[in-house]
Amino acid sequence: MKVFKNKINDIINPELKKLVNDRLDNTGTIVIISHVNPDGDALGSSLALWHYLKSTGRDAVVIMPNQYPDFLKWLPGSDDILFFSKSKSAARAIQNAGVIFLLDFNSPGRADKAGELITESNAFKILIDHHPNPADFADLVISDTLASSTAELIFRFIETTGNPDLIDDISGTCLYTGMMSDTGSFNYNSSRPETFRVLSELLKRGIDKDFIYSMVYDNYSVNRMRLLGYCLDKKMVVLPEYKTAYISLTLEEKKNYKYIRGDAEGFVNYPLSIKGIVFSAFFMENDDHVKLSFRSKGNFDTNIFAENNFDGGGHVNASGGESKLGLQETIDNFVSLLPKYIRKKRFG
Repeated sequence: MKVFKNKINDIINPELKKLVNDRLDNTGTIVIISHVNPDGDALGSSLALWHYLKSTGRDAVVIMPNQYPDFLKWLPGSDDILFFSKSKSAARAIQNAGVIFLLDFNSPGRADKAGELITESNAFKILIDHHPNPADFADLVISDTLASSTAELIFRFIETTGNPDLIDDISGTCLYTGMMSDTGSFNYNSSRPETFRVLSELLKRGIDKDFIYSMVYDNYSVNRMRLLGYCLDKKMVVLPEYKTAYISLTLEEKKNYKYIRGDAEGFVNYPLSIKGIVFSAFFMENDDHVKLSFRSKGNFDTNIFAENNFDGGGHVNASGGESKLGLQETIDNFVSLLPKYIRKKRFG
């Protein structure tokens, strides 16, 4: 049975509620999986759903394709996550699952090598996501590009198909982390009243928003702070004629500052604090590719830019991509593209 919903409000449907609960009640292990290089929303939405399903007496497991940043390891339940890249039991869980939740990604490839098993699986697949253009690989698709985060959609999903009273301060902490981190502390993708209604509901459940903020944004190493200072002082390039600025980071520089996963989180946002800059990019050299992150202000669509030029995607004001070229070649290519977007008046 294929059910496709474009907006989260559409899931307020008794038939859909019955469908979901029939599937969950008549299955063995439930797998929850998110995208490669999981961020706060991937982790927060997955763990929140896991806590909720456990509270209903159901057997569930969270799988991530690979490791997540150190600054998210405090989240309740994170010690129980299986990593597909390291655990054979993760692959077995996908193969034996009766229901698979696919959270915060829109195509099998975003789950890296786990995507192959997801495609082959006969499990009932439920995709919950807020990225545009979901691929046709799930049985139930709940997709709302206007939502702040997948974490927000998980709250609505539980609220409309389950028992929201079972969302407590623990699962609420995971949800708030996802919402906060995917909106830059509610600075973008967070203008709908519905988003703040969900936040209000989480506060009623006793979450400590100040503690969560501190654990995510005030929990970095000395090396990370020194790396940030170095990037802003030595590696930030400002192109006022294009209303653009970018920062790059080489493998050698990462080694010099003892880089660990997540240390560069948020670096791409800093250039947007410069007067007149509406587009920011961050380039990070890895062993076999260059990772790109994009942020913007106003109506410049970073999603289109990433999709058209760097095999990426995301949201209007926040997206990312990859390049197989060398770091300098990637930067040169990026800069060469900017005049075209200026001519099309996509800035401003």
